[in-house]
Amino acid sequence: MHFPIADVVISPLFLAGVGFLVGVLGGFFGVGGGFLAGPMMYLVGVPMNFVVGTDLAHMTGKSIVAARRHRTLGHVDIKLGLLMVLGTIPGIEIGARIIERLEAAGSIDHVVGMAYVAVLLTIGVFTGWESLRAMRLVRTERMQAKDVLAFRGVTRRVQVFNLPPLISLPGSGIESISLWVVVGVGFLTGLLAGVLGVGGGFIRMPMMVYLIGVPTHVAVGTDLFEVVISAGFGTLTHALKGNVDILIALVMHTGAAIGAQIGAMSTRYFVGPRIRLLFSVLPIIGATLVILRMLGLVGGT
Repeated sequence: MHFPIADVVISPLFLAGVGFLVGVLGGFFGVGGGFLAGPMMYLVGVPMNFVVGTDLAHMTGKSIVAARRHRTLGHVDIKLGLLMVLGTIPGIEIGARIIERLEAAGSIDHVVGMAYVAVLLTIGVFTGWESLRAMRLVRTERMQAKDVLAFRGVTRRVQVFNLPPLISLPGSGIESISLWVVVGVGFLTGLLAGVLGVGGGFIRMPMMVYLIGVPTHVAVGTDLFEVVISAGFGTLTHALKGNVDILIALVMHTGAAIGAQIGAMSTRYFVGPRIRLLFSVLPIIGATLVILRMLGLVGGT
């Protein structure tokens, strides 16, 4: 099928299948899924600027479905999500402007591709290492398995950073934390969303767990709630810049809406360290797809 806006020919079944897969994974791990959907669109020949904008459009609709399901499970901290938006929105706008400059300079594919690989590999390796250590702690020290962290000392140091104003996050079980920590995490993930065309969830979910100290299940649901806002804003700003193929996004959403429901419900059957371990594989897969495309080992259709 020809998609005239991006001027590419792609099978609708392929796009719906990608949407379903990303919907399941996004609903389960609390991420927008851009770290997989983006590389897979790039893999079949979608220009990188359309990958960025279209992926944001697709994940906005899918994240609404998944966030609503997590809300019914009690896994969404609304206050935390709204406060993070204070940093996320400026970050997204700056990222989108960076994309415009890279596109004008003719270096967008190389620079964004390398950034994808570096960030995804770092997140995947670190999260996998930490979750394995956490699971070992559960076995050797007979700790409660629901949400053990192997590096809780880092979380404690962040939480004692008492630069005013200090806030409480009862929905996440946090009595006191600096607002600047929350806004800073939001800004960094927003910047990644604007530059890489992702909701930022693949880094926001781990940062909420490791830096802010949010329980994994709550981080999953809250991340999806924040993705709705950040990806929605990113879709708007990229649409105004002509970087969104709405037809591709709609085809992908047909599969994603179903997958997101399945993924969200499945989190009830897994403890925190195991969710993080499974999550760690996904960024590595996304990085591998981009590397293959950049090396010319696979190409567009």
